[in-house]
Amino acid sequence: MTLKDKVIVITGASSGMGAATTKLAVEQGAKVVIGARNNEKLSALKQSTSHPENVVTKVTDVYKLAQVEALVKTAVDEFGKLDIIYNNAGIMPQDTIADSDPNSWQQMVDTNIIGVLNGIKASLPYMHKQGYGLIMATDSVAGHVLYPGSATYNGTKFAVRAIMEGLRQEEHGNGIKTGIVSPGAVNTNLFDSVGNKDIEAGLRKMAEDKNMALSPEDVANAAIFMMSQPQTVDVNEIIVRPTGQSI
Repeated sequence: MTLKDKVIVITGASSGMGAATTKLAVEQGAKVVIGARNNEKLSALKQSTSHPENVVTKVTDVYKLAQVEALVKTAVDEFGKLDIIYNNAGIMPQDTIADSDPNSWQQMVDTNIIGVLNGIKASLPYMHKQGYGLIMATDSVAGHVLYPGSATYNGTKFAVRAIMEGLRQEEHGNGIKTGIVSPGAVNTNLFDSVGNKDIEAGLRKMAEDKNMALSPEDVANAAIFMMSQPQTVDVNEIIVRPTGQSI
């Protein structure tokens, strides 16, 4: 299977896993509408793809439903349909609950949970009308396994996993597929959102070992695999870890 002529919306697309997935999807013939808050990065990504003419950019804050709805509508207006939405935007503050900044809790809820719900809400009307579609989200190993110093982040990722399974149960009869990609440690600028400098330094040092951290392209390959399945096959969860990761 390929993604030729598929229309895909990707949030959090300006860097990291979202950017890598965008490039691979375009290489496979997809038409991709990408959203993020940084317009310069979106424009640079568009030009770096193999077919810039098949990429449309739109500045989007996933916490704001109206902006996500506008992003999805852009895909339908430009390309006539919506085959896939990949809710990829996320942040990863890390600290104990006692030491963490309460502002980071709200930011994680807004981006990691509300952002996914907004992507679902914006895309369902089009997919209901079409009678098909795939709704995806980037989850995390942290949505399957708990570990200290990450309880709040774990909570947001467990929530995404629950939301996406609930969505599957609600929408499978409407021809709508769902899936999460749950990576382990990935060497991306997501480290910039960690907050705790000691934890961030430890993660960056770990990522120097390729056995301990995936590349964005590794995760993109998993996402593309999920996207490439026929309508009769629904891959609901992919967990992908670097070989050396223990949890």
